[in-house]
Amino acid sequence: MPKMGESITEGTILEWRKKVGDPVEKDELFLEIGTDKVDSEIPSLESGIIVEILALENDVVDVGTVIARIETDESLVDISSPSKKPIKAPEPEPINKPIKVKQPPSRKKKKVDSAESQNDKKFYTPVVLKIASQEGIPLNELEQISGSGRGGRVTKKDVLNYIENYKATQTRGVEQTPTPSHDPLANSSIQPGRTEEMHHMRKLIADHMKKSIETSAHVYVMTEVDMTSIVDFVNENENTFLSREGYKLTYTPFMVDAVVKALQDFPEMNSSLLGTSVTYHKNINIGLAVSIENGLMVPAMFNCEEKNFLGLCRTVNDVANRTRNKQISADELTGSTFTISNFGVFGVTIGTPIINQPNVGILGVGAIKKQAVVVESPQGDAIAIRSMMMLSLGFDHRLIDGAGGAKFIERIRYYLETMDLRQVL
Repeated sequence: MPKMGESITEGTILEWRKKVGDPVEKDELFLEIGTDKVDSEIPSLESGIIVEILALENDVVDVGTVIARIETDESLVDISSPSKKPIKAPEPEPINKPIKVKQPPSRKKKKVDSAESQNDKKFYTPVVLKIASQEGIPLNELEQISGSGRGGRVTKKDVLNYIENYKATQTRGVEQTPTPSHDPLANSSIQPGRTEEMHHMRKLIADHMKKSIETSAHVYVMTEVDMTSIVDFVNENENTFLSREGYKLTYTPFMVDAVVKALQDFPEMNSSLLGTSVTYHKNINIGLAVSIENGLMVPAMFNCEEKNFLGLCRTVNDVANRTRNKQISADELTGSTFTISNFGVFGVTIGTPIINQPNVGILGVGAIKKQAVVVESPQGDAIAIRSMMMLSLGFDHRLIDGAGGAKFIERIRYYLETMDLRQVL
């Protein structure tokens, strides 16, 4: 199992695109792996014949574990990590002859706090131990959880399911009406349609969104922004910008620029909340919600406070393209300190996005539309056609009060409407 990022300790086999006996070329994409951060297509390390597949689809496998073997002209290659060198085979054997796999040596007995039980020598990954520690699950209770991983190993999913089931049983005692155990459509007039398992990416999104709603006290404020000056600027410079930079000038860098300035004015919005501890981040790492084929990803653009406008344009274009092309790394999907979700690209006027944990705020950007508005001037009020846009700010009321959220979104509006466009390019 290749290592997909510094914080990744295990992965799920999503799809084998080759079977035993199939030829594979070096760098050919033949496997798709999913983690709790990103789905990735894995290339072959060598050219040869796949002689053994050791992990099935939907198996959760620890990083570094051998999941397949490829026979080349000179060697037998273990598919586990990109850094692994080919392992020379003792002698050539026919492809259809099973390959004997040596069992790994038994682990030596460790202390309880080293992630192994003294009674049955169960092994737990660092991710499982971290979740257990955060939820107050002692080792003797952890040992009672049935594992669905290879060899009965307890996986991250097993622990999360155990916690969820425990909370459900605790809540069930105070519910007035028990939750029906039968299918609600069984006795209804609704005809059942197609039923299928959720895609791996959809499961991750569902889990993250549910946890965010359960964690943060979501509150929303909204404001309207006059984008006429920026719209005119983009229309006047888009062709020149495209020929010079090689990509389109969009409105997203303007949003990022205004948000970064506002975050510098309101550092509490650039923070994380864990329990009762608040961490105020030194750097401003903007998470950018990017729509992909099977859902949504939020890669982080790091150290945005150090970039000028053109640098933000290049970063936005690079990160968005690599995310859509499945080239973003798992490490880039963590570390954001504030998030922007631009649903206006789909024509939506306004929305209420869910906070990207562990951030305390997220900005929703609506579509820019022409409206008749009242414009004030020294000569008096007048009705004019302006390019208007709605912004919505979701923030965590556990840390940010309504006044703080209102001041922050108004500061973003101010920076957008008063931006010195002569200096941006």
